[in-house]
Amino acid sequence: MVGAKGLWIVDFHTHLGDFPLFNVRLNAEELIDLMNANGIERAVVFSLPNELTLNAVKRYPDRLLGFVWVNPKEEASVSLVRKAVNEWGFRGVKLHPLIDGYLPDDPIVYPIMEEASRLRIPVIFHSGHPPWSLPWHYGNLADRFPDVTIVLGHMGHGHIVYINASIDIARKHENVVLETSGMPMHSKIKEAVERVGVTRVVYGSDAPFGHPAFEILKVKVSGLTDEELRMVLRENALKLLSSGSG
Repeated sequence: MVGAKGLWIVDFHTHLGDFPLFNVRLNAEELIDLMNANGIERAVVFSLPNELTLNAVKRYPDRLLGFVWVNPKEEASVSLVRKAVNEWGFRGVKLHPLIDGYLPDDPIVYPIMEEASRLRIPVIFHSGHPPWSLPWHYGNLADRFPDVTIVLGHMGHGHIVYINASIDIARKHENVVLETSGMPMHSKIKEAVERVGVTRVVYGSDAPFGHPAFEILKVKVSGLTDEELRMVLRENALKLLSSGSG
């Protein structure tokens, strides 16, 4: 399973910046070092401001893939998505209902989803914290936009009710993908693969809030076969990232 120079994993969830509340920080060079030390070939990056992501992708175009982080409450959010994909070469959108204070299935999100549909790019959401990012709202959104791939970051996070609900929602909606970072139960990764399907689970670290050393291990000890590990740790992400127009 190991590729060139031992790098074969794709990380679907990383951030750049300084986060004093969490006592963590990460710049582009440190991210590349982290990737090299943990066998990660490529990583999806989203940051605020978006210029952090843009500069990092320009510096490491063979290693980093940008997603644009937008707030649908802002008037320029749709045009920013279009610019990020068409001009910057970004591969998707990051939305964080918890931080920005909106429900995922609120009509304010629809223009972003419509643009994602036109551009054929995935949208990754933070999930797992009440009241703004609970799984049931993503089911409603998936029904309304069946042609947009919705990635549930953290697949419900740390609450078993939300983790189970995320798996249930993904099982019912073929356009929902589960991402593993921050979700503490290795056994739920195997359950997700068995119930939702091996093609709709992707690995993420949530760096610098999480670390690849334990996030990768969590996937590896979950009980998946070698082929399932290859899909979750690499191939599923590559397929998602190659489907857009950017």
